[in-house]
Amino acid sequence: MKQLMKLIKPLTGLMILVAFTGLTACGEKQPAAQQAAQSAEQPATQKAEKEVIVWKLAQTWGSGFPIFGDAVITMADLVKELSDGEMEIRIDSANKHKAAFGILDMVNAGQYEMGHSASYYWKGKNPSTMFFSTMPFGMIAPEQYAWFYYGGGMELMKKVYDKHGVYSFPGGNTGNQMGGWFRKEINTLDDLKGLKMRIPGFAGEVLSKLGVVVTNIAPGELYTALDRGTIDALEWVGPSLDLNMGFQKIAPYYYTGWHEPATELQFMVNKEKFDALPAHLQKVLTISMQYAAYDMYARSYHESAVNWASIEKDYPEVKIRTFSPEIISAMKQANQELLAEHAQSDPAFKEILESQTAYMKMARKWTEISDYAYLKDNIE
Repeated sequence: MKQLMKLIKPLTGLMILVAFTGLTACGEKQPAAQQAAQSAEQPATQKAEKEVIVWKLAQTWGSGFPIFGDAVITMADLVKELSDGEMEIRIDSANKHKAAFGILDMVNAGQYEMGHSASYYWKGKNPSTMFFSTMPFGMIAPEQYAWFYYGGGMELMKKVYDKHGVYSFPGGNTGNQMGGWFRKEINTLDDLKGLKMRIPGFAGEVLSKLGVVVTNIAPGELYTALDRGTIDALEWVGPSLDLNMGFQKIAPYYYTGWHEPATELQFMVNKEKFDALPAHLQKVLTISMQYAAYDMYARSYHESAVNWASIEKDYPEVKIRTFSPEIISAMKQANQELLAEHAQSDPAFKEILESQTAYMKMARKWTEISDYAYLKDNIE
């Protein structure tokens, strides 16, 4: 476990360069004199070709899916480059494997060596997995990343996923997500009762407690479900991805967020397969996943900023709304009650909840006096 924790600690740019430069020293290259002697003894045409390790990755996203799917491609390209072609990762989208919400099982079974999805999709198997995506009224992305890498989050995630035969790594953050698209305006708690909504994770449990009929639907089926009236509302991500999906054509009321302040995707790796890799390829894979995750966070922020800046001009039908104080208060109360219920019956859930709560209480003081204080005085 200590060895894995060493691999997953963030690296500065200088350390990454040193690691990359040193990869070829991990057993691939030989001293020049020895290479020359071997070359003299063995004609070039008889030299054995380098063995290539080929892995398969299954993702929840469809073929060509922007940002999420791009993060996977970034990771795979980097693995090939940094390993000098010694390792390749081939990607199967949900269009091919037909199991958008089956990634954990397929990686656990060894059908795929890797997967890319979101941890809260596995709450039916293990409620504790939800903490490693995001939680309602929880940490924002910088706080959550700090918790992952320096506040014990990675160790807790390993404990949870050890039971499922996989290692889980951060796989890219969307930042704060919007609260969803609604066909009708939500003014009171009564407007939520009986509403059919796609919303995953713990937020789904919160809204269910308030009378919403909650479901989860694969990304590729969201627009059709909304268009056909299978659901009345949905949340997906934010302007980085939502507007291109066309939800505003059907459900024009777009609400600000409360439920996913820092949605982290995940890379999953079959434990046996990872442990069997040479040490230098473990490092290559780990660094590649970490870089792809950070790159996706920056890309998500950029795309949301660009799309939001043009929303009034390009999408005049969108009506921006914020849930009323009455509704937010009810959501917070339901959230606290549900957290207490889970913690009482599940020691692992309780341990992670206490860790996140304590870390957020500590980190939020700095967030308030740094980012919040600055923004409060500088937003025009």
